[in-house]
Amino acid sequence: MAQDAKGRETREKLLDGALRSLVEHGITGTSARSVAAAAGVNQALVFYHFGSVDELLAAACRRGAEQRVARHRDRLRAVTGLTELLAFGRRMHEEERDAGHVAVLAQLLAGAQSHPRLAPATAAGLDLWVEEIEAVLRRVLAGTPLDGFADPAGLARAVAASFVGLELYEGVDPEGAEAALTALEQLGALIAAVEELNPVARKAVAYTLRRSGGRGR
Repeated sequence: MAQDAKGRETREKLLDGALRSLVEHGITGTSARSVAAAAGVNQALVFYHFGSVDELLAAACRRGAEQRVARHRDRLRAVTGLTELLAFGRRMHEEERDAGHVAVLAQLLAGAQSHPRLAPATAAGLDLWVEEIEAVLRRVLAGTPLDGFADPAGLARAVAASFVGLELYEGVDPEGAEAALTALEQLGALIAAVEELNPVARKAVAYTLRRSGGRGR
């Protein structure tokens, strides 16, 4: 039992070390040596517990995504409108950015291009976010003029992808990234204004949207 507990502890250290290495060194600078140094263990343990660095990074990606989604799940489920969702998205982006978690995901996405074993785990990590965001979108769009026009599943993927893209964009053009976030919030305000129209006007907007090529056509 003690040996099992020690093995689990070592695995946890390696998983945490892998994420720290990605933040500090990027995907190209992450190796068994850098992970072991961050974890404070012998680098041979990387291969003993995970078989390869890629397998370790894949496991760390899944674990990291599960932890981050769990951290925000209650707040996401409390969102009641699109404007509120966009405001929450800005706060979450800042929190995740400052903690280095979006950078980790961006590194994994980049690494998946040349390390095929990382692709499934990275996609699975993104899917955890997509599922939560899609559930919120289905709830907040229900009964609005966008209900039946917008595709919640597609929007959820676009939102998840935008968080990663904004992290990369912010590194070279902070003002541009800020402008993008502000534009999204302005869009949310516009949608909120539409929701305040009288029922007849709302139906007219919904009809126009569907005629323009929405899913309900």
